[in-house]
Order: sequence, then structure tokens, then C-alpha cells
Amino acid sequence: MWCCHTAAMPPADRAGPGTQQPAWRSTRPGPLDVVDVLVYVVVLNLAIQYIPSVLSETFTLSLLTAVLLKLVLELVLLIKGRLLGRMRAAATRRGKVAGGVTLWLVAVGSKFLVLELVALVFRGSVELGGFIPVSLLIVTLLTGRAVVRRYFVPGIALL
Repeated sequence: MWCCHTAAMPPADRAGPGTQQPAWRSTRPGPLDVVDVLVYVVVLNLAIQYIPSVLSETFTLSLLTAVLLKLVLELVLLIKGRLLGRMRAAATRRGKVAGGVTLWLVAVGSKFLVLELVALVFRGSVELGGFIPVSLLIVTLLTGRAVVRRYFVPGIALL
């Protein structure tokens, strides 16, 4: 699943007036998606170098891990965005609290999802440590992504 970035797409790829852009497209990655993966590779390899519990046997595996992280984080950001919209649209305090709790559960659960997917896909060849290291890694990945996007596309939303 690749995120759709209308600001970076050529005019021919943009939807015309009155049509809705999809939240994501599955045809091919855009330039910002490739840049995201490169940022993830750099951050992940710095983590491998400086955090003893983060391990990868080869650079190729760290590249594949970055792609996996890109896919998972795009999905999580999509879900969080929808939940945030529902929480803001809730008319009652109970609805807003339920939305906040659900959002918190997705935020915490996504870290465990990342850990389990990496363990399942790479079978011990890649380890991201535990909950705290992977949480710090994800925050750093998203911050690095936001900074690079801000540099390449001024005015784009940071996350």
C-alpha cells in the first residue's frame, strides 16, 4: 500500500475538479514514498549501529525491513487518521473518550504489530529490540520523514 501524494504528482495524475482522490493507491510508489524508504533505511541503519538490541544481518535485510516499516506505518497512519476524524466528529463526551481510547490502543498495538511482523517475516535475521526501542525507532522514522518531506515539498502536511 503506497500513500497518494497529490502535491508531488504531475498534473496528469491529479484528479480533475469534482472528483475525489483515493486515500492511497496500489499501482506504484510515488517519489515521496521512495524518499520515505530511503529515510527509513538511514534511520534504521543508524539504530542498528548505535542501539545494541536493534540488529540486522545484512544491508539488504535492513532495506527490506525499511520497506516493511513503510507499508505498516502507512496503514497505521491511515487508520489513525480515520479514528481521529471519528473522534473529532463525535458529538458526546463518551464518544470522544471512546475514540481517544481506541486511538491509544491502535498507537500501542501498532508497535507490537511491527515487532511481530518483523519477527515473522525475517525469522530472527532482523530484531528491533523490544517495545521501547521500536517506539523510539518509529518516532524517529516519522520525524525524519516529516523533516525530509518539509524540505522537498514546502507546505506539505508533516505526517
